[in-house]
Amino acid sequence: MKGKIADGEARERLIIWLRRRMDEFGITLEALAQSIQHDIDHPPLYRDARGNEWNGVGDMPDWLRAARNAGVNPDFFRIEARPAPHPAAQTGEIDPRQLDLFF
Repeated sequence: MKGKIADGEARERLIIWLRRRMDEFGITLEALAQSIQHDIDHPPLYRDARGNEWNGVGDMPDWLRAARNAGVNPDFFRIEARPAPHPAAQTGEIDPRQLDLFF
């Protein structure tokens, strides 16, 4: 059960909490789906040690600009090409969007 909530009641409480937060901030399921699709279509190209990411679209973020201004080549933060998907992702055991969390 890796990566899943075992307790059905805890899962239901989490879903209720998420729905309330989405309502509170005016987030629709469609907007959430579009955001996920955008992230899939534009994966990050740069990442720092703190987990800040940039996909190369739009203005360079402050964290990368600050590093560049300090003399660090932005290529230092460039993410290597992703390896081939893990076999478990192809069988549906792992959500492919979570692969970078486990491997």
